[in-house]
Amino acid sequence: MSVRSGPDSFWGAGGPPRPGRVEYRLMRESVVREFRRGRLGRPDVCDAQPELLRVARSLGRETSTECPICEEHNLVHVSFAFGPRLPASGRALAAGDLVKLGRQRTELACYVVEVCTECAWNHLLRMFTVGGTPGR
Repeated sequence: MSVRSGPDSFWGAGGPPRPGRVEYRLMRESVVREFRRGRLGRPDVCDAQPELLRVARSLGRETSTECPICEEHNLVHVSFAFGPRLPASGRALAAGDLVKLGRQRTELACYVVEVCTECAWNHLLRMFTVGGTPGR
């Protein structure tokens, strides 16, 4: 399944923004603009940690969005969840995990990061919450 960046992207998609959803698109565009103006170098913006690159290669959802830095490869989206009963470092989400987590009683914070697995560009796209379903 291929997804796009923007309002119709896979993780956290659908309908108007929910309360608690934060978009980081303006910050992303500012960083890209500063890179293109030469105020930021490639090492400043292509700094994905090896673990993020590994997770992106194994669990990332391919998009049709070209990397704004290398302009050669498409980005992938990687989603992470943080909350009670999850590892302190968070949990990388595979396809289908988000639906399962949404049924939990505990509210979890989810983050979507876009990553270029070739040049190591990465940027936080959005944060939203899932879960918090009342018990029966």
